[in-house]
Amino acid sequence: MPSQQEVKWSQLKVGLIVLVAVVLLSTLLFLMTSASGLSPFHKELTVSTYFENSAGLKTGAPVNLEGVTIGEVKKVLISTDPKRKLTPVYVIMKLNPKFSTSLHKDSTASLSTVGVLGDTVVDINSQVATGPQLQDGDELKTLETPSLQDVVKASQGTVESLNVILAKMNRIVDSIETGQGSVGKLITDPVLYNKATQTVDELHTLIVNINSGKGSVGKLLNDTQLYDRLNDASGKLDAITTDLNAGKGSAGKLLKDDQMYDNLNATLAHANSLLAEADAGRGSLGLLTKDPAFAKKLDDTVTNLDSLLSGVNNGKGTLGKFASDDAAYNNLNKLLVSSNDLVTTIRSDPKKYLTIHLKIF
Repeated sequence: MPSQQEVKWSQLKVGLIVLVAVVLLSTLLFLMTSASGLSPFHKELTVSTYFENSAGLKTGAPVNLEGVTIGEVKKVLISTDPKRKLTPVYVIMKLNPKFSTSLHKDSTASLSTVGVLGDTVVDINSQVATGPQLQDGDELKTLETPSLQDVVKASQGTVESLNVILAKMNRIVDSIETGQGSVGKLITDPVLYNKATQTVDELHTLIVNINSGKGSVGKLLNDTQLYDRLNDASGKLDAITTDLNAGKGSAGKLLKDDQMYDNLNATLAHANSLLAEADAGRGSLGLLTKDPAFAKKLDDTVTNLDSLLSGVNNGKGTLGKFASDDAAYNNLNKLLVSSNDLVTTIRSDPKKYLTIHLKIF
């Protein structure tokens, strides 16, 4: 039978073993919780958020703040609230309160994957957040990021479009290889190639002629005399412009002389006044444009004048006979000739024909 001392020593060893086990268990618990950013000695910060799709998010997944783990996901549920129909995934998170100063009410939460095919985690972004500090029980706004499936779905349309474009490119290449179309004929048709070669040769000849001063364009580029003429013309034009600016000449005075401008303005005003008088029916021009009686008289006068001129052209009347009758013209011509002869004879011997007889009664 063991002694009392041995029993006490056995009890002491059992107590020490239990104490060491409790210390080890506590240390292990601390290490496990500190890996997710939580501490058993502080009250966790409980927040929630809603996502459109969980993307494989599981309970216990890390919650990161700018890449640093500050907590973990406690629950992933489906909300039955009709208001959350578009974002039904309800996520509850436990965060380490020592990071609360870096968390704000306008911080955003999003889902991301570790690597390409890694686990899904929650990322909190506070880089542009300026709101009040996040409190226990608050709800974070979400910032949806496209998942790998979304990227694959979105790329399917692009791949289909690329397939259509490649099919069209294949048809174009086949057409070119068979000599169809302009490009195909350019590549396979020697006639078109020869025409293109001739065109290039003619263009080369044209450039050579221009460089040698042949033709109008060649002379324009190479003839110094033509250049001198153009330069002289430019100089004269510059002189004319200078004279105009200086107020010389009629055009210069028209541009610079205020008196000429005033005279022209007064003339225009007077012309406007005359036109206004004529439009009002005053004066001869006004009567001509507005008075029907005056217009009728003028029409009758023109008609009579036309009738008179018609009679003259037809040889009627004295004026008509004088204008159209050759006999009257001949008689008048003879009379003028005889008169000229008489004057000549008198001038040759005036004493013979001009004798003055003086009689005294």
